[in-house]
Amino acid sequence: MRKTKKAVVGGIVALLATATLAACGDAPEEENGGTANETSAPDFTPCIVSDAGGFDDKSFNQLGFEGATQAADELGVELIDVESNSENDYAPNLESLVAEGCDAIVTVGFALSAATVESAKANPDIEYILIDDAADNDFDGTKDVDNVKPLLYNTAEAAFLAGYAAADFTKTGVVGTYGGMEFPTVTIFMDGFKQGADYYAEENGKDVKVVGWNGKTGSFTGGFEANEAATSTARRILDQDADVILPVGGPIYQGALTAIADSGKDATMIGVDADVYETDPNTQDVILTSILKNMKVSTYEAIMAAGEDTFDFETYVGTLENDGVGIAPFHNFEGEVSPELQGKLDEVKAGIIDGSIKVTSYLTP
Repeated sequence: MRKTKKAVVGGIVALLATATLAACGDAPEEENGGTANETSAPDFTPCIVSDAGGFDDKSFNQLGFEGATQAADELGVELIDVESNSENDYAPNLESLVAEGCDAIVTVGFALSAATVESAKANPDIEYILIDDAADNDFDGTKDVDNVKPLLYNTAEAAFLAGYAAADFTKTGVVGTYGGMEFPTVTIFMDGFKQGADYYAEENGKDVKVVGWNGKTGSFTGGFEANEAATSTARRILDQDADVILPVGGPIYQGALTAIADSGKDATMIGVDADVYETDPNTQDVILTSILKNMKVSTYEAIMAAGEDTFDFETYVGTLENDGVGIAPFHNFEGEVSPELQGKLDEVKAGIIDGSIKVTSYLTP
């Protein structure tokens, strides 16, 4: 059952109301029968828990948090949020949100999948929204529990466009990528990136080499932290003559920034999830474009539906066709990319949408 919360009007109004109560006993009634210092808010409590990257990762978690915050503001309710510092926090953080009386809980990232499923099984009346995982931990093709709504993104489609752009932009003929950990939601970017670069090379008769991912395995840091492993992995990609690099895994892109700066090479980077040019101004001199997951929009829509009692548990899949994924502008490199590139990307995008250009990933076998 959902609980009722009260929202207190802040500032001077609250102080005046308190003074009135002290002097007169009862607060004066408004015309609608309420009191001067409080109004009823919807009986809905949305909540969100991050993965180990935290809500200020300028990428994955931040987008989900912004979407949930926007929805809570529009619904006129309080968003309860809790950050995870490590995977050991996932289950306890979910338990804490259940104890808070949350009606809908957003869990950000595939790393929370197992903990989300277990919490959902124990709390069938709560609506769970799992970002970037199908909630299918036994891999039988179906969700493990009914009261979870997966939000998935076929980022291979958008990464295909980024790979095509990288292959057109490279001066060395080598582009590269590396990931945090070898999970499908990471390698889906790398799959699309390689397919797009290969497609460009075949269509244009240009020799373009992709390093860091061969379609089956590649380079990974072993985690999602902006640490020395992220920097050294990026260095190895650059040392193979790559001048466009795609780091996949939230904050690990910061390792690529350091590696590019240290190398002295004229290299560029492609961001993931958010438009990293906008979220992190430190990237603006090197960011060519970003592969976008519109998680902010899909998270916002899910919370709004839950708050308005129109929620369903059907899996959402973001694609180029429904604007669930895309690529960011070229920003500072707009004048450096070839004049024909944007037109070519528009053609490729149309081909992906109508099926004449095939992009494969774990979401589209």
